Amino acid sequence: MTERVEQTITHLNGIRSQYVDTPRLRMHVLTLGREDGDAVFFLHGNASSSTIWEETLLRLPPGYRGIAPDLRGYGTTDRSAVIDATRGVRDWVDDVLALAVALRVDRFYLVGHSLGGLVCWGCLASYPQRLVGVALVAPGPPYGFGGVRGLQGEWNNPDCSGSGAGLVHPGFARLLQEGERGLPDPMFSPRAVMNRMFWKPPFRPAREEAFLSAMLQIHLGPRQYPGDAISSEYWPFAAPGSFGPINAISPKYNRGLLNHVLGSLPKPPVLWIQGTDDPIISDTSQPDLGYQGKLGYRPDWPGDAVFPPQPMLSQVTYALDQYARASGTVEYLRVQGAGHTPFVERPESVQTALVRHLEESWKPSASQR
Repeated sequence: MTERVEQTITHLNGIRSQYVDTPRLRMHVLTLGREDGDAVFFLHGNASSSTIWEETLLRLPPGYRGIAPDLRGYGTTDRSAVIDATRGVRDWVDDVLALAVALRVDRFYLVGHSLGGLVCWGCLASYPQRLVGVALVAPGPPYGFGGVRGLQGEWNNPDCSGSGAGLVHPGFARLLQEGERGLPDPMFSPRAVMNRMFWKPPFRPAREEAFLSAMLQIHLGPRQYPGDAISSEYWPFAAPGSFGPINAISPKYNRGLLNHVLGSLPKPPVLWIQGTDDPIISDTSQPDLGYQGKLGYRPDWPGDAVFPPQPMLSQVTYALDQYARASGTVEYLRVQGAGHTPFVERPESVQTALVRHLEESWKPSASQR
Protein backbone atom coordinates (compact mmCIF):
# COMPACT_ATOMS: atom_id res chain seq x y z
CA MET A 1 0.00 0.00 0.00
CA THR A 2 1.28 3.51 -0.85
CA GLU A 3 2.59 5.38 2.19
CA ARG A 4 0.26 8.21 3.01
CA VAL A 5 1.54 11.81 2.85
CA GLU A 6 0.90 13.80 6.04
CA GLN A 7 -1.34 16.80 5.30
CA THR A 8 -0.86 20.13 7.08
CA ILE A 9 -3.05 23.23 7.01
CA THR A 10 -2.06 26.86 7.57
CA HIS A 11 -4.87 28.53 9.48
CA LEU A 12 -6.10 32.08 8.88
CA ASN A 13 -4.81 34.93 11.03
CA GLY A 14 -6.76 35.21 14.27
CA ILE A 15 -7.75 31.55 14.42
CA ARG A 16 -6.36 29.65 17.42
CA SER A 17 -5.49 25.97 16.98
CA GLN A 18 -5.30 23.80 20.09
CA TYR A 19 -5.80 20.28 21.42
CA VAL A 20 -8.30 19.57 24.17
CA ASP A 21 -8.18 16.39 26.22
CA THR A 22 -11.58 15.00 27.19
CA PRO A 23 -12.40 11.74 28.99
CA ARG A 24 -13.35 10.31 25.58
CA LEU A 25 -10.54 11.42 23.24
CA ARG A 26 -8.06 14.19 22.40
CA MET A 27 -9.70 16.65 20.02
CA HIS A 28 -8.19 19.24 17.71
CA VAL A 29 -10.18 22.46 18.01
CA LEU A 30 -10.13 25.84 16.27
CA THR A 31 -11.35 28.76 18.37
CA LEU A 32 -11.90 32.47 18.17
CA GLY A 33 -13.14 35.01 20.71
CA ARG A 34 -13.11 35.49 24.48
CA GLU A 35 -13.29 32.46 26.72
CA ASP A 36 -16.20 34.07 28.57
CA GLY A 37 -18.12 34.75 25.36
CA ASP A 38 -21.36 33.03 24.41
CA ALA A 39 -20.26 29.71 22.94
CA VAL A 40 -21.03 28.68 19.37
CA PHE A 41 -19.98 25.17 18.31
CA PHE A 42 -19.45 24.42 14.61
CA LEU A 43 -19.60 20.81 13.38
CA HIS A 44 -18.18 20.04 9.93
CA GLY A 45 -19.42 17.53 7.38
CA ASN A 46 -18.03 14.32 5.92
CA ALA A 47 -14.59 14.40 4.23
CA SER A 48 -13.87 17.74 5.85
CA SER A 49 -12.57 19.25 9.09
CA SER A 50 -12.85 22.30 11.31
CA THR A 51 -10.89 24.39 8.79
CA ILE A 52 -13.97 24.77 6.59
CA TRP A 53 -15.44 27.04 9.30
CA GLU A 54 -12.49 29.44 9.60
CA GLU A 55 -13.98 32.33 7.60
CA THR A 56 -17.29 31.89 9.44
CA LEU A 57 -15.49 32.05 12.79
CA LEU A 58 -13.73 35.26 11.76
CA ARG A 59 -17.07 36.87 10.95
CA LEU A 60 -18.59 36.23 14.38
CA PRO A 61 -19.46 39.48 16.19
CA PRO A 62 -17.65 40.41 19.43
CA GLY A 63 -19.07 38.67 22.46
CA TYR A 64 -19.16 35.20 20.92
CA ARG A 65 -16.74 32.34 21.39
CA GLY A 66 -16.45 30.23 18.25
CA ILE A 67 -15.45 26.58 18.77
CA ALA A 68 -14.92 24.25 15.79
CA PRO A 69 -13.64 20.73 16.54
CA ASP A 70 -12.33 18.08 14.18
CA LEU A 71 -14.91 15.37 14.75
CA ARG A 72 -13.88 11.82 15.63
CA GLY A 73 -12.51 10.22 12.46
CA TYR A 74 -11.46 13.50 10.84
CA GLY A 75 -8.70 16.10 10.84
CA THR A 76 -6.02 15.79 13.48
CA THR A 77 -8.27 14.65 16.31
CA ASP A 78 -7.03 11.42 17.97
CA ARG A 79 -6.42 8.91 15.17
CA SER A 80 -6.58 5.97 17.57
CA ALA A 81 -10.24 6.71 18.38
CA VAL A 82 -12.62 4.65 16.24
CA ILE A 83 -16.32 5.23 15.65
CA ASP A 84 -18.65 2.55 16.98
CA ALA A 85 -21.14 2.74 14.14
CA THR A 86 -23.67 0.56 15.95
CA ARG A 87 -24.34 3.62 18.14
CA GLY A 88 -25.32 5.68 15.10
CA VAL A 89 -24.33 9.31 15.62
CA ARG A 90 -24.02 8.95 19.39
CA ASP A 91 -20.22 8.73 19.52
CA TRP A 92 -20.08 12.20 17.97
CA VAL A 93 -22.94 13.45 20.15
CA ASP A 94 -21.13 12.31 23.30
CA ASP A 95 -17.83 13.75 22.04
CA VAL A 96 -19.39 17.21 21.60
CA LEU A 97 -20.77 17.14 25.13
CA ALA A 98 -17.42 15.94 26.52
CA LEU A 99 -15.68 18.81 24.72
CA ALA A 100 -18.17 21.34 26.10
CA VAL A 101 -17.57 20.03 29.64
CA ALA A 102 -13.80 20.13 29.16
CA LEU A 103 -14.05 23.75 27.99
CA ARG A 104 -16.39 24.59 30.90
CA VAL A 105 -19.24 25.49 28.58
CA ASP A 106 -22.67 24.88 30.07
CA ARG A 107 -24.96 26.06 27.27
CA PHE A 108 -24.12 26.74 23.65
CA TYR A 109 -25.46 27.46 20.19
CA LEU A 110 -24.82 24.61 17.75
CA VAL A 111 -24.15 24.80 14.01
CA GLY A 112 -23.87 21.61 11.94
CA HIS A 113 -23.17 21.11 8.25
CA SER A 114 -24.15 17.94 6.36
CA LEU A 115 -22.91 15.04 8.53
CA GLY A 116 -22.50 17.63 11.30
CA GLY A 117 -26.18 18.47 10.83
CA LEU A 118 -27.05 14.82 11.36
CA VAL A 119 -25.02 14.97 14.59
CA CYS A 120 -27.11 18.00 15.57
CA TRP A 121 -30.26 15.85 15.39
CA GLY A 122 -28.58 13.55 17.92
CA CYS A 123 -27.69 16.49 20.18
CA LEU A 124 -31.28 17.74 20.02
CA ALA A 125 -32.41 14.30 21.16
CA SER A 126 -29.80 13.84 23.90
CA TYR A 127 -29.27 17.21 25.62
CA PRO A 128 -31.60 19.92 24.27
CA GLN A 129 -31.40 21.73 27.62
CA ARG A 130 -27.80 22.66 26.79
CA LEU A 131 -28.63 24.08 23.36
CA VAL A 132 -29.52 27.75 23.09
CA GLY A 133 -30.33 27.30 19.39
CA VAL A 134 -29.34 25.20 16.39
CA ALA A 135 -28.44 26.04 12.80
CA LEU A 136 -28.74 23.11 10.40
CA VAL A 137 -26.79 23.77 7.21
CA ALA A 138 -27.64 21.30 4.42
CA PRO A 139 -28.23 18.69 7.14
CA GLY A 140 -28.51 14.99 6.57
CA PRO A 141 -32.04 13.74 7.36
CA PRO A 142 -32.45 12.29 10.87
CA TYR A 143 -33.00 8.81 9.42
CA GLY A 144 -29.47 8.74 8.00
CA PHE A 145 -28.12 8.28 4.49
CA GLY A 146 -28.99 5.52 2.03
CA GLY A 147 -31.32 2.55 1.75
CA VAL A 148 -34.59 4.21 2.79
CA ARG A 149 -37.71 5.61 1.14
CA GLY A 150 -40.63 7.88 1.96
CA LEU A 151 -40.96 10.85 4.27
CA GLN A 152 -40.51 8.69 7.37
CA GLY A 153 -37.45 6.79 6.17
CA GLU A 154 -38.76 3.24 5.77
CA TRP A 155 -36.01 0.72 5.00
CA ASN A 156 -35.95 -0.70 1.49
CA ASN A 157 -34.49 -4.02 2.70
CA PRO A 158 -34.46 -5.82 6.07
CA ASP A 159 -30.69 -5.33 6.57
CA CYS A 160 -30.66 -1.71 5.32
CA SER A 161 -28.46 -2.66 2.38
CA GLY A 162 -27.49 0.22 0.14
CA SER A 163 -26.25 2.28 3.08
CA GLY A 164 -22.97 2.30 4.99
CA ALA A 165 -19.36 1.82 3.93
CA GLY A 166 -20.27 -0.14 0.81
CA LEU A 167 -21.42 3.16 -0.75
CA VAL A 168 -17.88 4.52 -0.97
CA HIS A 169 -16.25 4.04 -4.36
CA PRO A 170 -13.01 2.05 -3.94
CA GLY A 171 -11.18 4.35 -6.36
CA PHE A 172 -11.98 7.37 -4.18
CA ALA A 173 -10.81 5.56 -1.04
CA ARG A 174 -7.57 4.49 -2.78
CA LEU A 175 -6.77 8.02 -3.95
CA LEU A 176 -7.44 9.37 -0.46
CA GLN A 177 -4.95 6.84 0.86
CA GLU A 178 -2.39 7.99 -1.69
CA GLY A 179 -2.90 11.64 -0.78
CA GLU A 180 -3.70 12.47 -4.39
CA ARG A 181 -4.00 16.22 -5.04
CA GLY A 182 -4.22 16.08 -8.83
CA LEU A 183 -6.92 14.82 -11.20
CA PRO A 184 -5.78 11.41 -12.47
CA ASP A 185 -9.41 10.27 -12.25
CA PRO A 186 -11.88 12.97 -13.39
CA MET A 187 -14.70 11.44 -11.33
CA PHE A 188 -13.16 10.04 -8.15
CA SER A 189 -10.01 12.05 -7.49
CA PRO A 190 -10.52 13.83 -4.13
CA ARG A 191 -10.27 17.26 -5.77
CA ALA A 192 -12.82 16.30 -8.41
CA VAL A 193 -15.25 14.92 -5.82
CA MET A 194 -14.88 18.03 -3.67
CA ASN A 195 -15.44 20.51 -6.50
CA ARG A 196 -18.36 18.52 -7.93
CA MET A 197 -20.17 17.77 -4.66
CA PHE A 198 -19.28 20.43 -2.08
CA TRP A 199 -20.33 23.48 -4.11
CA LYS A 200 -22.08 24.28 -7.34
CA PRO A 201 -19.67 24.32 -10.30
CA PRO A 202 -17.99 26.39 -11.60
CA PHE A 203 -17.49 27.89 -8.12
CA ARG A 204 -14.01 27.30 -6.68
CA PRO A 205 -13.20 28.54 -3.15
CA ALA A 206 -10.19 30.74 -2.41
CA ARG A 207 -9.02 28.16 0.17
CA GLU A 208 -9.44 25.17 -2.14
CA GLU A 209 -6.02 23.76 -1.23
CA ALA A 210 -6.75 23.94 2.50
CA PHE A 211 -10.13 22.26 2.03
CA LEU A 212 -8.50 19.53 -0.05
CA SER A 213 -5.90 19.00 2.68
CA ALA A 214 -8.75 18.68 5.19
CA MET A 215 -10.33 15.98 3.01
CA LEU A 216 -7.00 14.15 2.81
CA GLN A 217 -6.68 14.17 6.61
CA ILE A 218 -9.62 11.79 6.99
CA HIS A 219 -8.79 8.75 9.11
CA LEU A 220 -8.64 5.73 6.81
CA GLY A 221 -8.96 2.01 7.38
CA PRO A 222 -11.50 -0.82 7.80
CA ARG A 223 -12.29 0.47 11.31
CA GLN A 224 -12.13 4.10 10.18
CA TYR A 225 -13.15 5.56 6.80
CA PRO A 226 -14.98 4.19 4.95
CA GLY A 227 -15.44 1.36 7.47
CA ASP A 228 -16.37 -2.28 7.07
CA ALA A 229 -19.22 -3.74 5.03
CA ILE A 230 -21.01 -7.07 5.12
CA SER A 231 -22.48 -8.99 2.22
CA SER A 232 -26.23 -8.89 1.67
CA GLU A 233 -28.72 -11.00 -0.26
CA TYR A 234 -30.47 -7.78 -1.26
CA TRP A 235 -29.46 -5.24 -3.89
CA PRO A 236 -26.86 -3.69 -3.94
CA PHE A 237 -25.56 -6.73 -2.02
CA ALA A 238 -23.69 -4.80 0.69
CA ALA A 239 -25.00 -3.80 4.12
CA PRO A 240 -23.49 -1.65 6.90
CA GLY A 241 -20.70 -2.98 9.07
CA SER A 242 -19.91 -1.89 12.62
CA PHE A 243 -17.19 0.76 12.36
CA GLY A 244 -16.47 4.09 10.72
CA PRO A 245 -18.39 7.27 9.86
CA ILE A 246 -20.28 6.06 6.79
CA ASN A 247 -21.69 3.12 8.73
CA ALA A 248 -22.54 5.46 11.62
CA ILE A 249 -24.81 7.55 9.39
CA SER A 250 -26.66 4.47 8.11
CA PRO A 251 -30.39 4.36 8.90
CA LYS A 252 -29.71 0.91 10.38
CA TYR A 253 -28.19 2.53 13.45
CA ASN A 254 -30.26 5.73 13.69
CA ARG A 255 -33.73 4.21 13.87
CA GLY A 256 -36.05 6.27 16.06
CA LEU A 257 -33.80 9.35 16.16
CA LEU A 258 -36.49 11.71 14.92
CA ASN A 259 -38.97 10.40 17.49
CA HIS A 260 -36.42 11.08 20.23
CA VAL A 261 -35.96 14.63 18.93
CA LEU A 262 -39.71 15.22 18.84
CA GLY A 263 -40.16 13.80 22.32
CA SER A 264 -37.38 15.82 23.97
CA LEU A 265 -37.77 19.08 25.87
CA PRO A 266 -37.08 21.95 25.64
CA LYS A 267 -37.23 22.67 21.92
CA PRO A 268 -34.35 25.02 20.97
CA PRO A 269 -35.10 27.31 18.01
CA VAL A 270 -33.81 25.98 14.69
CA LEU A 271 -32.50 27.81 11.63
CA TRP A 272 -32.39 25.65 8.48
CA ILE A 273 -30.03 26.85 5.75
CA GLN A 274 -30.17 25.11 2.38
CA GLY A 275 -28.65 25.85 -1.01
CA THR A 276 -31.15 25.72 -3.87
CA ASP A 277 -28.75 23.62 -5.99
CA ASP A 278 -27.46 21.15 -3.42
CA PRO A 279 -26.39 17.94 -5.22
CA ILE A 280 -26.36 15.85 -2.01
CA ILE A 281 -29.26 16.87 0.24
CA SER A 282 -31.79 16.61 -2.53
CA ASP A 283 -34.59 14.34 -3.70
CA THR A 284 -32.24 13.62 -6.62
CA SER A 285 -29.10 13.10 -4.54
CA GLN A 286 -26.13 12.27 -6.74
CA PRO A 287 -24.45 9.85 -4.27
CA ASP A 288 -27.68 7.95 -3.60
CA LEU A 289 -27.71 4.48 -5.18
CA GLY A 290 -31.41 4.61 -5.93
CA TYR A 291 -31.01 7.82 -7.90
CA GLN A 292 -27.92 6.48 -9.67
CA GLY A 293 -29.93 3.43 -10.68
CA LYS A 294 -32.78 5.58 -11.97
CA LEU A 295 -30.31 7.45 -14.17
CA GLY A 296 -29.03 4.17 -15.60
CA TYR A 297 -25.61 4.36 -13.95
CA ARG A 298 -26.27 1.03 -12.21
CA PRO A 299 -27.69 -1.43 -14.75
CA ASP A 300 -28.59 -3.97 -12.06
CA TRP A 301 -30.89 -1.48 -10.25
CA PRO A 302 -34.12 -3.34 -9.29
CA GLY A 303 -36.40 -0.36 -9.92
CA ASP A 304 -38.48 2.19 -8.03
CA ALA A 305 -40.71 -0.40 -6.42
CA VAL A 306 -37.75 -2.09 -4.72
CA PHE A 307 -35.12 0.63 -4.28
CA PRO A 308 -36.35 4.16 -5.08
CA PRO A 309 -34.18 7.27 -4.70
CA GLN A 310 -34.05 8.55 -1.14
CA PRO A 311 -36.03 11.82 -0.95
CA MET A 312 -33.52 13.51 1.36
CA LEU A 313 -34.72 17.09 1.01
CA SER A 314 -38.34 16.07 1.51
CA GLN A 315 -37.31 14.01 4.57
CA VAL A 316 -35.57 17.02 6.15
CA THR A 317 -38.59 19.18 5.37
CA TYR A 318 -40.93 16.63 6.93
CA ALA A 319 -38.75 16.28 10.05
CA LEU A 320 -38.63 20.03 10.64
CA ASP A 321 -42.37 20.37 9.99
CA GLN A 322 -42.90 17.77 12.70
CA TYR A 323 -40.51 19.65 14.99
CA ALA A 324 -42.53 22.84 14.51
CA ARG A 325 -45.77 20.97 15.23
CA ALA A 326 -44.22 19.62 18.44
CA SER A 327 -43.83 23.23 19.74
CA GLY A 328 -40.43 23.98 18.18
CA THR A 329 -39.71 27.03 16.04
CA VAL A 330 -38.07 26.68 12.63
CA GLU A 331 -36.82 29.39 10.29
CA TYR A 332 -35.66 28.66 6.76
CA LEU A 333 -33.07 30.35 4.55
CA ARG A 334 -32.92 29.27 0.90
CA VAL A 335 -29.58 30.35 -0.56
CA GLN A 336 -30.11 30.94 -4.25
CA GLY A 337 -27.55 29.40 -6.59
CA ALA A 338 -25.61 27.68 -3.81
CA GLY A 339 -24.72 24.01 -3.65
CA HIS A 340 -23.94 21.87 -0.60
CA THR A 341 -21.81 24.42 1.29
CA PRO A 342 -23.64 27.76 1.15
CA PHE A 343 -21.60 29.33 3.97
CA VAL A 344 -18.54 29.07 1.69
CA GLU A 345 -20.33 29.90 -1.58
CA ARG A 346 -22.56 32.74 -0.34
CA PRO A 347 -21.03 33.74 3.02
CA GLU A 348 -22.67 37.16 3.35
CA SER A 349 -26.30 35.99 3.22
CA VAL A 350 -25.59 32.98 5.43
CA GLN A 351 -23.67 35.03 7.99
CA THR A 352 -26.42 37.64 8.19
CA ALA A 353 -29.06 35.00 8.90
CA LEU A 354 -26.83 33.09 11.31
CA VAL A 355 -25.88 36.15 13.37
CA ARG A 356 -29.51 37.30 13.56
CA HIS A 357 -30.58 33.84 14.75
CA LEU A 358 -27.70 33.78 17.24
CA GLU A 359 -28.74 37.13 18.69
CA GLU A 360 -32.39 36.08 18.93
CA SER A 361 -31.50 32.76 20.53
CA TRP A 362 -29.16 34.32 23.08
CA LYS A 363 -31.48 37.30 23.76
CA PRO A 364 -32.36 36.23 27.34
CA SER A 365 -28.67 36.45 28.28
CA ALA A 366 -27.67 39.32 25.97
CA SER A 367 -27.86 41.89 28.77
CA GLN A 368 -25.28 39.90 30.70
CA ARG A 369 -22.65 40.08 27.94
